[in-house]
Amino acid sequence: EVQIVESGGGLAQAGRSLRLSCVVSGLIFDDYAIGWFRQAPGKEREGVSCIRRSDGETTYSDSVKGRFTTSFDNAKSTVYLQMNNLKPEDTAVYYCAAYEAFSGTVVVATTEWRFDYWGQGTQVTVSS
Repeated sequence: EVQIVESGGGLAQAGRSLRLSCVVSGLIFDDYAIGWFRQAPGKEREGVSCIRRSDGETTYSDSVKGRFTTSFDNAKSTVYLQMNNLKPEDTAVYYCAAYEAFSGTVVVATTEWRFDYWGQGTQVTVSS
């Protein structure tokens, strides 16, 4: 059974930082990608970042590029989303998601339909 558990959300002032964690277990293919998504009140869910386990390749949305960084700790099966210089518009529920595939076929992209497994979400609130 695949399990995805996010943590690390909370309240932060604009300009400060938060780090989200995503612990993934139960994946069986030899490669996978972890995506971070977010959904603000009244808005559609949007992709934030994606990282491929095999080589660490990443991609980011334009709205967070240069401020957010995603990384792997393979030993802990944990993916992090380091969020710096937070803005009020970053307020949202953040979701971690995973999709697995054979090595060489994993695409690094925040395309929702690719992701089969989702966490429960963690709230991030940024005050001005």
